[in-house]
Amino acid sequence: MNVHVATSRSATPTWRDLYKAALFEADRAKLPQRINEARTAVVMRGRELFNCGGGNNVDEAEDLEDALYALQALANCVQMGTRTHVAA
Repeated sequence: MNVHVATSRSATPTWRDLYKAALFEADRAKLPQRINEARTAVVMRGRELFNCGGGNNVDEAEDLEDALYALQALANCVQMGTRTHVAA
């Protein structure tokens, strides 16, 4: 399955786009790279929220935490060779 990363506002994919691309990547060879790209984007967005006083973005901050947790779980499955199905 070839995952196309679509963006709504710019040519730069959002952390959510990269997160979804990692979750739905079917090519095992590409999966570690997708996971790393998504992790980087999630962490960078978290830093942006922190630096701008993220008080109004509590929901997004929680989404970021959830995404990091899911990406780590996916990375663990890949490392152990047990990834069979991932649901968003």
